[in-house]
Amino acid sequence: MSAPASNRRGRLYVISAPSGTGKTSLVKALRAQAPQVGYSVSHTTRAPRPNEVDGRDYHFTDADRFREMVARGEFLEHARVFDNYYGTSQSAVEDALARGVDLILEIDWQGAAQVRERMPESIHIFILPPSRAALEERLRGRGTDSEEVIARRLRDSVTELSRWRDFQYVVVNDVFADALADLARILGGDGGGLEAHRPGLAAFAEDLLA
Repeated sequence: MSAPASNRRGRLYVISAPSGTGKTSLVKALRAQAPQVGYSVSHTTRAPRPNEVDGRDYHFTDADRFREMVARGEFLEHARVFDNYYGTSQSAVEDALARGVDLILEIDWQGAAQVRERMPESIHIFILPPSRAALEERLRGRGTDSEEVIARRLRDSVTELSRWRDFQYVVVNDVFADALADLARILGGDGGGLEAHRPGLAAFAEDLLA
């Protein structure tokens, strides 16, 4: 997690995970540990949740404005997730990287695929839950979604979980402090043993998808 330098281009870290895996909490804790690392604030058409602040958590916008931005090519990536749209500003990312700032991009697997194609030098990290039961417990524990939404998120999580092989690194969020340390290692350039192809991970992932 190097400090910005005028003669160095920043690195883009893409972090993805199914809803309820703890991705947002991990990213917030990681940012607190490494304030020199930037964070790309996504645009979304969904309504703010309690305690979310426009411009800090997301740039909240309406569907018409979002579609205009898509038409103008303003997004590095964009995707529809749970009936809402999400997108990342191309200019904001390019500006940060050009200034030598390492940047975290917290997006879903669809957006990650677009970034991977357009910026193959980016570093991609996927977060897995320790079990399907833990995923459901975390979704219910948030207390922000209806039973219908929770059921849909659990159904869609199978598709999301199956994308783990597309990523360079995979972190299992069982013990929060350990998962946070793993993320910090990757951003520090020491992701050895956390690669997606490491022994045993495929069998673990298959159990999640069973």
